[in-house]
Amino acid sequence: MSTFTELTGDYQLDNARTTLGFIARHTMSSRVTGHFDEFEGRVHLDGAEPSKSSVRFTVRAASIDTGNLRRDEQLRGAFLDVESHPAITFASTGIRQLGGTRFEVAGDLTIRGVTNAVRGIVVELVDTAASRVAFAGSVTIDRHQWGVNQNFATRLMVSSKVILRFAVEAAAGR
Repeated sequence: MSTFTELTGDYQLDNARTTLGFIARHTMSSRVTGHFDEFEGRVHLDGAEPSKSSVRFTVRAASIDTGNLRRDEQLRGAFLDVESHPAITFASTGIRQLGGTRFEVAGDLTIRGVTNAVRGIVVELVDTAASRVAFAGSVTIDRHQWGVNQNFATRLMVSSKVILRFAVEAAAGR
């Protein structure tokens, strides 16, 4: 495994080896898990000065998949309004090394046309090999900050807290 200082360069997400997922709690403490199937993104790594590193990605909101077609259609419509807001985007605004292979990322997340700052995204470099890097991490957001809600009943029945999880693999120079 290479050290972070050896990884300076531009990388493109490998969609076949990347997972962008989420977990939301429903009433009675059940959990709904899901992921997005269509996305693109780029990572710039600066091994000498990690604070100069950056990440950007765009997710096609309609590609949401929870394994339940009826629920997915409800999420695409009333919750995400994919007709009016087809993309979810993230652009980092700061990256700092916490130590070793752990980093804290801050950035602007746009959902339903609403952009909010997200801080405290803890990311770990989990693997490097032959011009490839892999990172994993998660953050908890409050979906109400982005207007991701259907009505009063769902506001009560579905937790406002959503865990965003990701396992990202990217290839250099693509």
